[in-house]
Amino acid sequence: MPHDPFAANAAPGFDDPLGVLRACHRRIERQLATLNRLRRHLPEHHADADARAAATAIMRYFDTAAINHHADEEQSLFPRLVTAAPDVRDLARRLEREHVTLAARWARLRPLLSAIVARASAYLPVKDVELFCAAYAAHIAREEGELLPRAEQVLSAKSLAEIGAEMAGRRDVAFIG
Repeated sequence: MPHDPFAANAAPGFDDPLGVLRACHRRIERQLATLNRLRRHLPEHHADADARAAATAIMRYFDTAAINHHADEEQSLFPRLVTAAPDVRDLARRLEREHVTLAARWARLRPLLSAIVARASAYLPVKDVELFCAAYAAHIAREEGELLPRAEQVLSAKSLAEIGAEMAGRRDVAFIG
């Protein structure tokens, strides 16, 4: 069935940068669910075609989209939000530290996923997967519960348009705002 751009569940565009960030959170959650399913799949099925496809998709997502997402926040959203609402400075700093922690946890998992793709291994440590997933879940909850509602309250239409344009630029996508 062809994509319907007028569908009620159409993904937000860069003219709605906060919506794009929320949509990215949903994609992160789907990738984390895939990572958990992969971990459970490996003991019985090893690095079969399904495992290799899942590992490839997870790596592709966290190697590109997740990096852009963190840059969207750190380079575009946080500075404008802190300027508009100085009371969120500590929250923004905390979220930046969490990005560092998430990147470190990803750095532990990525070589293991790469080994699955190469059929060199079929092992994902339960603890590493659980810590990565739990850290992301807590991070997303903090952003959606505290950061994004505050951004909706205080950011001007001009600031949101600038954020959207920068986000589109990071992805080499034309922005019409």
